[in-house]
Amino acid sequence: MVAQKRSIEEGSASRKSKKLKTSQPQATTSTAALGTTQSHPSEEIDFPRGGGTSFTPLEVKAIRAEAAKEADEEFFKEVESEAKKSKKRKRKSETTQNTKSEKNEATRIEHLNYKRIVTGMKIFGQIAAIQPLALIVSLPNQLFAHVPITHISSAFTQTLEAEAEGSGISDDEEDDEESSKSHIPDLGELYQVGHFVRGIVTAVHPAGSTAASHLGKTRDEVVKASRRVELSLEPDKVNAGVQKADIKPGFTLTAAVKSTEDHGYILDTGVPEVSAFLSFKDAKTREKSKIHTGQILDVTVTKVAAKGRTCHLTLDNAVYSTTALSEISSVSSVLPGTLVQALITGVQPRGLNLQVLGFFDGTIEDFHLPLDHSYKVGKKVKARVLYSFSSSPPRFALALNSHILKLQSPTIDSKPVSDAYPIGRVLDDVEVLRVEAERGLVVKAGKGIHGFVHISQISDEHLPTISNSGPWKVGTLHQARVTGYFVFDGLLQLSLKKSTVNELLLQVTDVQVGETIKGTIKKLTDAGLFVAISSNIDGVVWPNHYADIALKHPSKRFKPGASIKCKVLAVDLERRRISLTVKKTLLESELPVISNSEDAKIGTVAHAVVFQVHPKYLMVEFFNNLKGIVPLKEASDTPISNLAETFPLGRVVKVRIIQADSAERRIVASIRQALIDRPTPVDVGSIDIGNIVEGDVAEIHKDNVVLLLRPSKARALLSLKNLANHRHVSPAQLKTELKPGDSLKELVVVNRNIEQHLVIVANKPKAKASLSKNLASVEDAEAGQVVTGRVTRHIGHGTLVKVSSHVGGILHPTDTSDDYEAGIAHPPIDSIIRAIVVGIDASKSQLILSTRASCLQPESTSTIMDRQISDVVDLQVGDTVRGFVKSVMDHGLFVTIGRNVDARVQIRELFDEFVKDWKPKFQVNQVVKGRILSVNLDTKKVEMSFRSHSQSTTTSIKAADIHTGQIISGVVKRVEEYGIFIQVENSKLSGLCHKTELADNLEADVTAALNGFKEGDKLKAYVLAIEDRRISLSIKPSLLEGALEDSGDLDDDAEPLGVVEGDVDMQSEDGFQAGDHDEEMEDASDQDSDASEIQIKLDQKMIASLSLKAAARREKFDQPLPSLHLSGGFQWSGNTDANISASEASSDESDADGGQSKRKKRKRKEIQQDLTADLQTKMPESNADFERLLLGSPSSSYLWIQYMSFQLQLSEIQKARDVARRAIRTIDFREEQEKLNVWIALLNLENVYGTEETLESTFKEASKANDSKTVYIRLAAIFDQANAHTKAEEQYKRTCKKFGKSSKVWTLFAEHHLRQGNVEEARKLLSRSLQSLEKRKHLKTISRFAQLEYRLGEPERGKTLFEGIVDSHPKRWDLWSIYMDMEATQKDIQSLRNLFDRVLALKMTSHKAKGFFKKWLELEKRLGDEDGQNAVKEKAMEWTQKANSS
Repeated sequence: MVAQKRSIEEGSASRKSKKLKTSQPQATTSTAALGTTQSHPSEEIDFPRGGGTSFTPLEVKAIRAEAAKEADEEFFKEVESEAKKSKKRKRKSETTQNTKSEKNEATRIEHLNYKRIVTGMKIFGQIAAIQPLALIVSLPNQLFAHVPITHISSAFTQTLEAEAEGSGISDDEEDDEESSKSHIPDLGELYQVGHFVRGIVTAVHPAGSTAASHLGKTRDEVVKASRRVELSLEPDKVNAGVQKADIKPGFTLTAAVKSTEDHGYILDTGVPEVSAFLSFKDAKTREKSKIHTGQILDVTVTKVAAKGRTCHLTLDNAVYSTTALSEISSVSSVLPGTLVQALITGVQPRGLNLQVLGFFDGTIEDFHLPLDHSYKVGKKVKARVLYSFSSSPPRFALALNSHILKLQSPTIDSKPVSDAYPIGRVLDDVEVLRVEAERGLVVKAGKGIHGFVHISQISDEHLPTISNSGPWKVGTLHQARVTGYFVFDGLLQLSLKKSTVNELLLQVTDVQVGETIKGTIKKLTDAGLFVAISSNIDGVVWPNHYADIALKHPSKRFKPGASIKCKVLAVDLERRRISLTVKKTLLESELPVISNSEDAKIGTVAHAVVFQVHPKYLMVEFFNNLKGIVPLKEASDTPISNLAETFPLGRVVKVRIIQADSAERRIVASIRQALIDRPTPVDVGSIDIGNIVEGDVAEIHKDNVVLLLRPSKARALLSLKNLANHRHVSPAQLKTELKPGDSLKELVVVNRNIEQHLVIVANKPKAKASLSKNLASVEDAEAGQVVTGRVTRHIGHGTLVKVSSHVGGILHPTDTSDDYEAGIAHPPIDSIIRAIVVGIDASKSQLILSTRASCLQPESTSTIMDRQISDVVDLQVGDTVRGFVKSVMDHGLFVTIGRNVDARVQIRELFDEFVKDWKPKFQVNQVVKGRILSVNLDTKKVEMSFRSHSQSTTTSIKAADIHTGQIISGVVKRVEEYGIFIQVENSKLSGLCHKTELADNLEADVTAALNGFKEGDKLKAYVLAIEDRRISLSIKPSLLEGALEDSGDLDDDAEPLGVVEGDVDMQSEDGFQAGDHDEEMEDASDQDSDASEIQIKLDQKMIASLSLKAAARREKFDQPLPSLHLSGGFQWSGNTDANISASEASSDESDADGGQSKRKKRKRKEIQQDLTADLQTKMPESNADFERLLLGSPSSSYLWIQYMSFQLQLSEIQKARDVARRAIRTIDFREEQEKLNVWIALLNLENVYGTEETLESTFKEASKANDSKTVYIRLAAIFDQANAHTKAEEQYKRTCKKFGKSSKVWTLFAEHHLRQGNVEEARKLLSRSLQSLEKRKHLKTISRFAQLEYRLGEPERGKTLFEGIVDSHPKRWDLWSIYMDMEATQKDIQSLRNLFDRVLALKMTSHKAKGFFKKWLELEKRLGDEDGQNAVKEKAMEWTQKANSS
């Protein structure tokens, strides 16, 4: 057709050229003659000069005359032929009475196909589907194309590239920060199905091409068809050709969002020298208020500036769809999708001819005309441009369809066409409206809707062409089936093939799981049996589903082409895969089909297939890949030694559902119970403990009565003794009186067993006078009133108790019993307790309860082992009291000894002897006993000691008591040029410390060091030698450090103080931490365990303290600044730090030593080691003191940071900066960690006292001088500590962008979000991190996110993440261990038992198994019971025996 059209145009052009020749015949003749003359080459002269020729003048004249004669003859022949043709056209025009002009007769209405689509062609389309990386676009004439995600707009592509590259921070920090804030939306957020788009063809691929890799492998026919044409929506390409003069009010075009400003959006239209602006007010008309950078918008020009450089736009869809173009500067300004004025110049059987905008030709194909149309020549219409033909002169294809003019998807009875005519629907009578011999049929499918039948879908036989007089002629009726929908054309895709119309299963969604179908065997391979179940749907039978037993020769049973009966086992809609089974048991089964977790009702009996066998359980598979577990005890009534032999893989078993959790998709089934015909058990999960129920007696046993509760018919057990006591009769008499069918009321549910579908009930206790009053609110309660409640939850301050539906109370651990050792500090959850109201907290609407026997029964004479302490005034110095460990800190313990009274036990007061690793000896809620050392009534601070002696008693030390290698305490007696004399404490002995024994640093200035000592300074010294009663001493840090670690020369006296033996109420620390101290401990436990992690330790706690204290000073800058001590006092945080005096905080030498012992990776010289004076009693008080200390330890970041803090106390901020810079220059280059500590302290200082510029400058220097990732992370932590959460989030974003390959930065960012309550933002980071991280880091990252969910989010979500990890990597024992530790924090011992059962069923070494059994036993001791401990030991012995036998 293209060739035919081209010949017609050429013919027209030739006629026009001949008319032009008639006006100048002489010129043409002369030109021809000259050309003829010059065509003969010269034979005699190669280069004649002066126009010379070899012919004589007479010969030249004769030649010219002959040429003129020939030209005249040729000319008159053409004129005569032209006259004949015009006569023929005139006769033809008269006979057909056709009034078309010559131009219109030459214009043909062409059909668009893939061959006519060329690169650079602009076209209008409609989005048919949205893929993750591409848009599927419906084009005119039943064609499809796709738009890659990188062809949306240049701004959007740049955003994608920046995200993918994860480039570092450039010099333009603001631009990078803004880009990091931008959220990269999915294509589903930018577009909706049905949206009309303007595009330009960028590539055309041949049929069957797979060049569009971003579409991926698919079985969707529409997506496959869209591979051939690739479009771009970029405005600079689509709007190419639009001139500045065309931008006038009413002009419609597409534009991309370039940036967001204060009052609106800057848009990129692609028009040179024109900038566009869309105000927020004009953007409100959009249905989706969210507009993203790089998004393509359909806009209309509303206002143009005077010089035309700036235009204002609107997003109003009504204006965009109704505004028509009236004038243009050139043909390139007519864009696809533009509404234009047109004049009908011709009506043809296949459409209309039009004149567009008074200049250009246009055509409208019949597909793009309204269904019931009637047009006449000369009528003016508004049509929408679809595309332009690549021809000259230019010509456009337009549309008059109502839905295209309105830019709305067509509807039928207010419903989308796809809903009114779903795929697979059979239409009985469709009428043929038009026959296209080589393409197909256009039919009327129903009221207001047409359809198209491709030539390949008309008959089951091959049809090369369609005849107008055949069985499918116009007006005939046929039965058809809907197979698709052409969105843009508004046509149904139909098929008339009998095989398709009669097909039961047209698409995968028509296949139902569990239905029985017949198919035809296509082929048998090693992978499986492939079965054709319809003309275009295949299924596969996996080898384990060939039969009920394993087939050795399946090829003998399954022959290609044979008919086969199958049952649908699973349907995977995403992969369009159907799994079948031909097991006879499943085919003939009449039991219910369980295909999803909702079908798995407790008590349901169904068939399943064994697909995994473990020593302790079976894994069975139901339909649709739904899996369940059958424990060993539920596999058979008789003991089974080998499950694999009894239940081989692939065996079909009948099971009964005994547990089902639809949320976790966890199903527990029983083969044993399925063999017994019993009524379906009732789910007791809806019956809560504490509910009042009633029921009928069903059975009477020796000790219990079986009841059927009303109306649920759930089984319940009631103790005969309980019922006898309630009725005041003996159990024997009750048995004779009680009969089946008797009704019992007022029963309380006290326990339930969901696995056995059983509840335990008891008679409701008779109410006493104090209980007769129903508590509707806290105001109704009175002190001294006895109440009954149910334990609901454990918190750090005690136990929450639900007294009534509107009233709750709290039970403090010290109010639970008069004997802490024998009582239970935290009663079990769901247990019923009886308590007395001892107070009312009106602010929290909460009752304060006590279960002490002395309070409930004041008349009782029982011994009170632990008296009630309500306030600090109840304590006296020297009192011995017991309490519960509240928290374990780096500097000691906090012990709860009363409801509102906590005591502090410093490290030095914990033991009589030196204990290096003391923390494991104490646990939260452990019962301890101690002596009160001091009570401060003003600050309500209490100090306690576990030591068994008083420090007031001293003994005189003699010479015989001192030996070589001993550490002694003393004071400076005299300072000489050669050393210092030290007098031993509590004696008259003295020794000499030579100047060479002052420091390990041989290059140190010993003279300055000697000048730093004064008489009376306290210090510790190492005994080098004792000769003739002369004692040689040394204060070198290396000697003091080694001796302190090995010393154990403390007192041996002991009293029964400290940990109380036999305590059974040892609760997990994670479950009960509360308060400021507990939060500090929790923060400390949250540190990452990577080898690359910053070792915060003692020095970095100093840094954190500097930040906190500096922040406090910023608010009250003019007040006296507190001192920052060199001892462990800075470790106190929160309110505690503010209340403890400097002398108290600095009096604990053990704190500093404990901090030193934590340096595992590398021993460094610490200030406690180099400072020989006792810093607890003598603090540096001047610059000279610090300079003297720095002389002995120039590489100690701890001392340098204290020096900075000292300057800050004097408000010498610049000097503090200078000290930091000096420290960085002085510290040895090998001490990288020490330098890093100083850099972090300097960043803290700049954050509090500096400006944003100085902070940023310091940050960049620190990043260059240290590990940049560490500095990035520490700066974010500094912002968090200063409560600058917005800055912290920005810093984390910068860190993730620069170090996207690090798992740690993503985890810390997620932790930041969770601590701020942004749970969803934290969870989104997981998918983003997995896209950036290497695959080897995925498991570690998912594990960390799961741990964060346990600690700060939802434990159930963390459990789901861990389940996915251990399911895909069952041999990662470390992940199993972490999973168990996280589950232990939930105190669900049954869940832990299930985990241990699962992991121990896997194949592992005896060493690994021993570790798991040991861990299990410890958890049973802490959370379980004695039966659980015995069970663990039995399983360990069983595992060992089995391992030895194998």
